Amino acid sequence: MKANETKIEDFLSSNKTQFVIPVYQRNYDWSTSQCKQLLDDILEVGTITEMSAHFIGSVVYVHDDVYTSSRIKELTVIDGQQRLTTLTLIYLVLHRLAIELNDETLVNEISETYLINKFVSDEEKLKLRPTENNDKALKYLLRGDINEEYPDFSKLIDNFNYFKGRITEENYEFVLRGLAKLMFVEISLDREKDDPQRIFESLNSTGLELSQADLIRNYLLMGLNRRDQNKIYSNYWDVIEKLAKDETLNTSRVSDFIRDYLTLVNNKIPNKNNVYIEFKAKFPTTTIEELENNLAPIKSLVKFYNKLINPKNETDKDIRTQLEYITRIEINVAYPFLMKVYQDYSESIITKETFIEILDFVQSFTWRRFIVGLPSNALNKIFMTLYDKIEQDNYLISLQKWLLKRSGSQRFPKNKEVLESLKLKDVYNIKSKNRTYLLERFENFENREPVVIDGNSDITVEHIFPQNPDPKWKVNLGADEYNLIKENYLNTIGNLTLSGNNGKLGNKPFLFKRDLEKAGYKDSRLWLNKYLSIIDKWDKAEIERRFDMLSERFLKIWKYPDVVIEERDENNEVNIFEADDPKFKKLEYAIFFDQKLEITKVAKLYVEVFKQLFDLQPETFFTTDLAEKITLTKNPKEGNPRQAIQINDTYFIEGNIDNIGKFERIKHALTIFDSEDELIIKYAENE
Repeated sequence: MKANETKIEDFLSSNKTQFVIPVYQRNYDWSTSQCKQLLDDILEVGTITEMSAHFIGSVVYVHDDVYTSSRIKELTVIDGQQRLTTLTLIYLVLHRLAIELNDETLVNEISETYLINKFVSDEEKLKLRPTENNDKALKYLLRGDINEEYPDFSKLIDNFNYFKGRITEENYEFVLRGLAKLMFVEISLDREKDDPQRIFESLNSTGLELSQADLIRNYLLMGLNRRDQNKIYSNYWDVIEKLAKDETLNTSRVSDFIRDYLTLVNNKIPNKNNVYIEFKAKFPTTTIEELENNLAPIKSLVKFYNKLINPKNETDKDIRTQLEYITRIEINVAYPFLMKVYQDYSESIITKETFIEILDFVQSFTWRRFIVGLPSNALNKIFMTLYDKIEQDNYLISLQKWLLKRSGSQRFPKNKEVLESLKLKDVYNIKSKNRTYLLERFENFENREPVVIDGNSDITVEHIFPQNPDPKWKVNLGADEYNLIKENYLNTIGNLTLSGNNGKLGNKPFLFKRDLEKAGYKDSRLWLNKYLSIIDKWDKAEIERRFDMLSERFLKIWKYPDVVIEERDENNEVNIFEADDPKFKKLEYAIFFDQKLEITKVAKLYVEVFKQLFDLQPETFFTTDLAEKITLTKNPKEGNPRQAIQINDTYFIEGNIDNIGKFERIKHALTIFDSEDELIIKYAENE
């Protein structure tokens, strides 16, 4: 490695040299604010005569002793692309301005010193050779044909136009002086002696803002020769980058896709900041053949990932509708599983009907859990390994059976539990996307003419009993019922509907809202308002009757699978979160973190659980309320904690609580440790 302080002018004016941006580099993406900062710095140093130099970072390149047929020396830039490209744009603007000013000397100086290699082929002419899409834009700018409009979006064109607007006849000389004072650290690498990938990683760790996908792309391509780089990039990586994109937001999702792929193949979810590290560990670079073998299955799944994040790309209307629902309520955690199921559908391993049933089943599972309020982080573990649980000859049923057998925080909530939660759940103040999803599915179930609610400003959520009721509501209902509804039912599904006339209905009494001509519930074509059109009052009893009607529809939309599973024996193993009241009961045994504990008393289980948890992660006791909850102390004083129980050489916890209290504390601790599924108990049979 060689490092020198170098003037930008001297570097760019190198004779018969081409600065090549390899395909593995991220796209040119400097923002206007970054361009502004650079130009402001250039103008500042250009106007201050006593300032002799201004440093703008480093440029790192590899020289492999590669020369073109015209003896042009190629330098492969691995860091500094953004600055070099932006400086080239500034020289292009100065070149264009010099033409307008008829300054032929300046035109030739800029062109032949900083922009092109004279007397060579067009392919080798540009001193800066960016990646393919940027190369077209740069050549367009060099041609300078103002009558030809560039057909595509390009950051180069945008930033060129920004500089063109700021560099004028009045200040261009200051810009030239400023450019002459710019310095950077030139770092030249020898591939035989240096490790470009390791140096690149070191540069990244010191502040170069690259995504996990950028690092992976560089890792895959940087060590290859130019021909193999282009082959792997065009056949694999470019396909992945184009398809793993949120097309609505025009944002890359490659890092997320690779994370989901690693989750699928490793049965372990990488930390978002460790995707690159996990990828390197899973796929060490070896031969070009092995690299292709590793990338082929990734490429094969990305087309399904594309449709999961861009449902509009699915041509089948029925499947597209289900994908839109899944996208709307952001069941992203299911993507590793759904990619493989999607692939099975595309290869005719499962039918369209089965695929749709699985998409519907995933919604039912996650939506019921949301209504009940089960922790969403438990879904990570479920979907991480779910595809492995499928029996190919019993595809859907095996999937349903496996999920229905889950317990604790992984459970599939049953009808009674979900309806009890839904009845009083505040569904008005949940995420607006989720609220719209709930009401839209209620409205459009078995509706041949679906009503579009998402993004439709004409239809809004309406409180039947208003948020700020007209005083007549209290008169009609009486103070007690008025307060009861306002405190307990206001934002529940029983009191919510959809309306295209929310402003007209407002806080008016119920009969006014029902009968308002062309705007009231009676004239509404929405299913959600049909019941409201035939009743004469709105009170607690009617809210509950309407909820019962909605409940029936809920169970048809978000179905509980109609499959037979082996029922647990009353005295069989059960997750502690689903166990019966432990009062006056004995244990036969317990299973904690997959280890069987021959324990018969709840008191001994209580001590053992806290011993193991404290050994596992003691700091968690003090960074949460857990230490206070169990009265954890080093120095038990008389009566505090009551009946102190030692859990290790130093610490004690309170023991003077009944079995119900011990269970509650154990469950609280397991929830904090994200280990709700790690404790199974079996009660002893009654003697």
